[in-house]
Amino acid sequence: MRPTPDALMLFAAGFGTRMGPLTAERPKPLIPVAGRALIDHALDLVRGAGIGTVVANSHYRAEQLAAHLAGQNVTVSPEIAEILETGGGLRQALPLLGDGPVMTLNTDAVWTGPNVLTTLRTAWRPEAMSALLALVPVERAMGYRGAGDFAMDAEGRIQRGPGYVYTGAQILDPGGLHDIPERVFSLNILWDRMIAEGRAYGVVHPGGWCDVGRPESIPLAESMLQAAHV
Repeated sequence: MRPTPDALMLFAAGFGTRMGPLTAERPKPLIPVAGRALIDHALDLVRGAGIGTVVANSHYRAEQLAAHLAGQNVTVSPEIAEILETGGGLRQALPLLGDGPVMTLNTDAVWTGPNVLTTLRTAWRPEAMSALLALVPVERAMGYRGAGDFAMDAEGRIQRGPGYVYTGAQILDPGGLHDIPERVFSLNILWDRMIAEGRAYGVVHPGGWCDVGRPESIPLAESMLQAAHV
């Protein structure tokens, strides 16, 4: 059992249907933002945090993603017959990730400021936590539509509610995945169990974050990145 999370799952499977024509001939993780593929922005965080084991799942145009990741020390976990969603996809990849808590990172967002993966590792307390989610206040969530995903108390415990947006980066104890009978399922099932146990926490990312889930979010993300480098 590793004491510090040193394995990470990149969520890179999906159809990218919200991206419309931009994904007609390529998967969403390969859409360029500021001249670089979305997944490469995610890999910058991974490398900056010095994470040892990295796995990416794939589905739509999986061969393109595999070619892009070749030689980058990323193991691909293909989901050929069907997309397994976040929970099913992570469970399939666990033999590649090894024992102990794992990190997960969505590949359809860009970040500025401190490395969120380092922030998560620093805040992780396995004796108290089964999940630690990186959040941003809803007013700082660029490209996001809604009132937020979670509320957070003074100790950092989270509950479902408005106020904070989940950024797609977390540390998670994946042991409970083996108790879920469905093959295709969301990590929300596991989160809800951890919330009920009082073992789900949040940490606020102090920098910028932009959800790149729709075409109109790309210029927002590029403006945010440009401003951070001025």
